[in-house]
Amino acid sequence: MYEFTDRSIRLDVLRRKAFNLRWAEQEEGVIPLTAADMDFLPPEPIRRALTDYISEGYFPYVPKLGMPDVRESIARALRERKGEPADPNLLLPVDSAARGMYIIAKAVLKPGDEAIIFDPVDFLFRESVLSAGAVPVRFPARIKDGKIDLSELERYVTPRTRMIGLCNPHNPLGLLYPEEDLRHILDISQRHDLWIMNDEIWSDIVYSGEKFRSIMTVGPTDKVLSVFGFSKSFGIAGLRAGCVYCTDKAAFDRLVEASAVETTAGGISSLSQVAAKACVDECYPWLDEFRGFLTENRDYALERLRAMSGVTCHTPQATFVLFPDISGTGMDAVTLTEYLKKEYKVALVPGGEQFFGPGSEGHIRICIATSRRILKEGLDRMEAGLEALCGSGKAF
Repeated sequence: MYEFTDRSIRLDVLRRKAFNLRWAEQEEGVIPLTAADMDFLPPEPIRRALTDYISEGYFPYVPKLGMPDVRESIARALRERKGEPADPNLLLPVDSAARGMYIIAKAVLKPGDEAIIFDPVDFLFRESVLSAGAVPVRFPARIKDGKIDLSELERYVTPRTRMIGLCNPHNPLGLLYPEEDLRHILDISQRHDLWIMNDEIWSDIVYSGEKFRSIMTVGPTDKVLSVFGFSKSFGIAGLRAGCVYCTDKAAFDRLVEASAVETTAGGISSLSQVAAKACVDECYPWLDEFRGFLTENRDYALERLRAMSGVTCHTPQATFVLFPDISGTGMDAVTLTEYLKKEYKVALVPGGEQFFGPGSEGHIRICIATSRRILKEGLDRMEAGLEALCGSGKAF
């Protein structure tokens, strides 16, 4: 039995170490429900594995394609947890899932190519495509009947299209793709000979009663290039541990070439690999309880948000972020989040081009991977700020 309370959070440490919009980057007294990173201490087996490795004193070069036992452990977890046809010989540990996306884009895109990305979606899809000199083409990801409407997706394919970016589960919408929609995406890719960048970093964070299905389990996988990581599930973002994998040897060779690991210019540290192995070998019992806790936090936050003036919010099936629509407040997302941070000391992530694309205008994103007390205080401050706006006549 694991505990997810204030006792599992070291705010004194987070205020020194937690960057990327989190505690260490905020003014005194601000509560950050911002970047998708948990406040809880990572599972103890990760810390123990790192301590044991460090105690031996040596930090030599490791195999260029990753430690064999690490590749075996990750591939086994992908098979057992998600039913994917993961082969350790076609899996490359890399320094974060984000790096994995850049590697995939470099491996299959040339300058001037087009890649379809969803709008909204995490900004790393856009940035990885741009890094390869290619052109991101935004497909509007509108929710219809509780899922992303893909009926118009094929219309966005042109003679220059080379890849579709799939974020499953979707960040920031928090939605899972049903099997028929995954088949639809795969059918489009097969008809037009397209690669699929398949980002599954959130696939462990699925709420009680929901089920994740990978595109790698529904049809031909020869042109599916998948990326996975351990930061969301186990709280080790600073260790930058991820992997890319596929089922085709020629495609894997392209990933290896794009990664620069053969020259030692690219690659993942030994410590990050040790941590990743501990995650998949020993920490799933912790993660399963964490998901139960997150389900309770999600339901609590949804109830609170839906009672706030000018706010609506759909129910996410996965991830530990919520994506409420705040257009009813009469303020744009950037203005509202700046107001709430300055006047009410709660930091949130605004929608818009910077983080999620223009399709996210009128929304904010809220991270709920913290204790109930901190989450409540943050939502209390948000609610007070909205009530003050309403009473002052500045909005609505």
